[in-house]
Formats: sequence, structure tokens, C-alpha cells
Amino acid sequence: RGCHDGPAPEGSRGSGQGRAPRTVKVVVDTNVFISGVFFGGTPGRILSAWAAGRFTLVLSPAMLDEYAEVGRRLGAQHPQRSEAYRAVLEVVLSHAELTEARELSEVVCDDPDDDIFLAAAYAAGATIIVTGDRALRRVSGWSGIDILSPRQFADRHLPRP
Repeated sequence: RGCHDGPAPEGSRGSGQGRAPRTVKVVVDTNVFISGVFFGGTPGRILSAWAAGRFTLVLSPAMLDEYAEVGRRLGAQHPQRSEAYRAVLEVVLSHAELTEARELSEVVCDDPDDDIFLAAAYAAGATIIVTGDRALRRVSGWSGIDILSPRQFADRHLPRP
């Protein structure tokens, strides 16, 4: 499998800042966030649910850096959406819960770059990560964190009316 249930990050869980606490804290991986902003679909529905107050979006500075970098690259390919993406990123920064997530003491996932999402979830006490990344989903259950695909999250937490 290549992933393990190794130790949690050094330090304690953070409290974050932003909106008042909601029932479910969720970390949204970069691929889901970018897809939601640029292309809609189920990831767009997830972001709309956050905007409507259905859950608390949790971010770390490392995640924000990744969101910004990938958004810049996609914005170059889709210039008509680039300005809207920057605006969404500002709204997210203003209303999401920002947590100071420490680097994990050991690599948990096959792709060490994915550990930033685990660290953010752990630090903020988030119970869910939403990702399209199969390697990250394989460590679902690490430190009690469910790691779901966008479809799984939508089916379980955003029932259609």
C-alpha cells in the first residue's frame, strides 16, 4: 500500500480562525477546489454547499499556496476565468478556517505532497478530506479522518432535495 498509520503531526491541534464553527469541518484537496471553480460539476456543488454554510472549509497556508499556484497555471490556460478564480480565492481566505498545520513527523502517503491535507485536517480537527487523488484516499481512516471522493462526499453529506 505504501501508506501507514504513522504518528500524528508534532504539536497539538489548532483552533483556526474565520467563520463560527459548524458541524462538519472539511479539507478540500486542490484538485477538487480547482475543478469546482473552473469547471463546476460535483466539485462545484461542494463549493456551493460550503458557501451556503453547510460545512466549514479548513485550509492551511501550504494549501493556500498550492491553490494559488495551480490556479495561476490554469488561469493562463483559461484567462476568461482567471479573475473569477482570484476573487473566489479571496472569499475563501476571508471565510474559511485557517489552521497552522505543522508538517507531519513521518510521511503518511505515497505522495508526500498530499500530506499537507492530512496535516491541515489533523490540526483543525477536521473529520473529512475530499479528494480525487486515489493515493490520498487509500489512507482514509488515518487519525480518524475519512477521505472521500467528491461523489462520495456529495452522496453522504449533500443529499439532493
